[in-house]
Amino acid sequence: MKFSLRNAKSSDLEIALELLKSAATTLAKKNISQWDYWMNPPQGKIIWLKEGFKRKEFYLIKTSIGKLIGMVRIMDKDLIYWGNMKDKAIYIHSLIIIEEFKGHKIGQKVIDKIKEKAKKKDIELMRLDCDNRNKKLCKYYENIGFKKMGEKQLRLGKYNLYEINL
Repeated sequence: MKFSLRNAKSSDLEIALELLKSAATTLAKKNISQWDYWMNPPQGKIIWLKEGFKRKEFYLIKTSIGKLIGMVRIMDKDLIYWGNMKDKAIYIHSLIIIEEFKGHKIGQKVIDKIKEKAKKKDIELMRLDCDNRNKKLCKYYENIGFKKMGEKQLRLGKYNLYEINL
């Protein structure tokens, strides 16, 4: 399936919030509490979302005919999870593929597309975090080449920190 990453506009904020809520609901049905907070997001998460939109870090994933199939946040730093790192890295957050499009390796293809764009900018590493309670997703990232570099305890849970060399 062909798709593109389109920089989200401020008018897409509600779409992003709905995608996050929908993903949280899907995870909850699988007894994964990773994103429960998005069902009724606290003010801090709303601020985090709005700041990402202001910095143009959110991208909508759309098919060649414009159908929305997901979303991802791409950051050039991640102070919350990784702290102030000195190397050239890109950070991925909130990768969501709408349920009806899962099973087509779109998530991996999105990551591959982001990797290629990052390489062209001489970025050396791609990093992301994953709630360590979501064993299936942690294993997925490890299976596509990410290496666990550590863990980060935050108020909402413990997160595995993953990176891959570009």
